[in-house]
Amino acid sequence: MSLPQRSPAPLLPRQAAPGQRVARPAGAVPAGARPQPGFAPQGQRPAGMRPMAHPGMRPMADRPAPRPAVAFLTVAEVAAIMRVSKMTVYRLVHGGEMAAVRVGRSFRVPEPAVREYLADARTDVA
Repeated sequence: MSLPQRSPAPLLPRQAAPGQRVARPAGAVPAGARPQPGFAPQGQRPAGMRPMAHPGMRPMADRPAPRPAVAFLTVAEVAAIMRVSKMTVYRLVHGGEMAAVRVGRSFRVPEPAVREYLADARTDVA
């Protein structure tokens, strides 16, 4: 019983030695790079295609408004702001009195959560 014959592997271009440059034909795509949809050599645009600033960009009217950046504080920073111990902050977080996010094995507290807790914790003394 004989095995089916396979066609020989196609010849691949040789890689240049360090310091040498390999000449590529004009408009060729570099090795390992995939041509983009609608790719045309030498900067020519395919018919019916219009230029875009960036493939993932949307017009300004379609973009959602940017969200304000939220600053996260460590438990030690919250303790310093509130002038309490770190254990007190951990109790507040574990008790659900202060919002926090767990990152790995540590907690990060959003800055607005600290302000909100302090605003709710105020008491009027007569």
